[in-house]
Amino acid sequence: MCGIAGIMMRDGSTPNTDILDKLANAISHRGPDGQGCHISGTIGLIQTRLAIIDLSTGDQPLYDKDGSGSVLIGNGEIYNYLELRNELGREKFSTNSDCEVPLQTYLRDGVTYADKLRGMYALAIHDPNENKLVITRDPFGIKPLYYVEQENYFAFASEAQALINADLVVPIVSDRKQQELLQLQFTCGQNTIYENIKRVWPGETIIIQAGRIVERHLRPALPQRKPQTITEKDALSKLDEILHTTIDIHQRSDVPYGLFLSGGIDSTILLSLMAELNDKPVVAYTAGFSDTQVHDERDHARMLASVTGADHHEINFGEEDFWLTLPQIAASMDDPAADYAILPTWKLAKAAAQDLKVVLSGEGGDELFAGYGRYRSVMRPWWLGGRNVRHRGIFDNMNILHDNSTSWRDRITSHEAVSTNSGCNKLQTAQAVDCADWLPNDLLTKLDRCLMAHGLEGRTPFLDPVVAEFAYLLPDKLKVKGRLGKWLLRSWLEKRMPEAKPFDKKRGFTVPVGEWILNRGKILGGLVAKQESIKEIADVSAVEKLFITEGKREAFAAWSLLFYALWHKANIEQINPNNKNIFDALEG
Repeated sequence: MCGIAGIMMRDGSTPNTDILDKLANAISHRGPDGQGCHISGTIGLIQTRLAIIDLSTGDQPLYDKDGSGSVLIGNGEIYNYLELRNELGREKFSTNSDCEVPLQTYLRDGVTYADKLRGMYALAIHDPNENKLVITRDPFGIKPLYYVEQENYFAFASEAQALINADLVVPIVSDRKQQELLQLQFTCGQNTIYENIKRVWPGETIIIQAGRIVERHLRPALPQRKPQTITEKDALSKLDEILHTTIDIHQRSDVPYGLFLSGGIDSTILLSLMAELNDKPVVAYTAGFSDTQVHDERDHARMLASVTGADHHEINFGEEDFWLTLPQIAASMDDPAADYAILPTWKLAKAAAQDLKVVLSGEGGDELFAGYGRYRSVMRPWWLGGRNVRHRGIFDNMNILHDNSTSWRDRITSHEAVSTNSGCNKLQTAQAVDCADWLPNDLLTKLDRCLMAHGLEGRTPFLDPVVAEFAYLLPDKLKVKGRLGKWLLRSWLEKRMPEAKPFDKKRGFTVPVGEWILNRGKILGGLVAKQESIKEIADVSAVEKLFITEGKREAFAAWSLLFYALWHKANIEQINPNNKNIFDALEG
């Protein structure tokens, strides 16, 4: 896990070292264990390292030992690197780094070099023989990668803020993306909320020559086929095999690792297998919320940890944490995701980073095995209440925003059409829509920024190409039965750990932001309403009223505006919160 950045000049000049220094400084939190630089001709590359595998010889950049001159920098982990090293021939390697493998597969396979990789990665390769730059992102977008095309250069970085802080682009909000963020809590597609900053698509490889994009290739995350026929018995057997293999390779590490344990189906499965595959107790971290009305997961997680002998750490996130930490957290979410799960994730990461460098987490289980209630909805006909995913925005019919159009859903509608035309059924289409944007631009962005802010690597075993192909092609009846999703995962866990009670009704994860906001609603609403960023988009009096109104939708809308105001303060107005609380940050 690391941070990467680079620039390719269009005018034939050598990159300015001051720019490279600024890029390195902006991503230094992602890699506190070292820094590397490569400058050759019109190309400059920067990598900051969080050392996980091959601590002694794995520093980057990595160079081809056979003299081609090709060089690689990378962010992430290649979990099947040992198998690929054997396939390629061990004599080709000069280090034990997992990231030397994609350099050698590139020299063998060219632009399709990433097709055999099982991992999370953002990679950049300088090929001097063809004077080109090749950048690649993993199929699910677990690792971030952003770029900007300007008149004189092409530049990229692991975080959008690095391009801004290196003075390569001015932070200007896109009106269209602003609406997406407010209505969805994340933004969709290639374009970010910043004018002129784009994302590398999940699974995309981009070829740049003379500072211009000349070629693109895409490795899809999901197979474009209808469900396959398989019995539940055979599916359980296959699932068991895949889970064991996948969790095993996701534990490859030369540093201590642990688990984020929510007590839900996905993290419990990880706990069960990690306990089996390790000689030492699993180190597990669970967040909870004392003195609130929301469900606290710690009791159930504590019981599961006891069953498996895990070393369990319980982290409380209270109202005081909310007031004190949200400005700093919002500032770190440079590519904004207004997901209140950023709050406990941030504090969990801070605690875990005191003892570990790696944690496994259950992101992706709901998307691939159909755990969300909205999936059951799309399977019903319209006359029985069936609806497409995300049919309603957060602010729909609330008369708060100036722009009440529905253009925020255009990207989702487009994905629904593409998936349907490729032969996917309704359930698969809903899963594909979530995997295209909600997963990379909300859940995985949350995980990346909250963990990397503390120098902690997050691994997501469910988002593995082998797991994904198996899960996505399961028949609907093995994903959803009656009012229960993730049927096959529940069945597997029931046999393995009945104490987990996997067939009990799922209790959704909630953070009590609504309670906390109402406690200071009058003062907070006035502060939020007077922000220029809020005046531009919303009716001031309606905003003030919102913050003193009870209701689930109202709470979510108030949270979204509060997050946006703080995010805008830090990332657009460039006012560093400097450990200020919410009130001081809004006043500043």
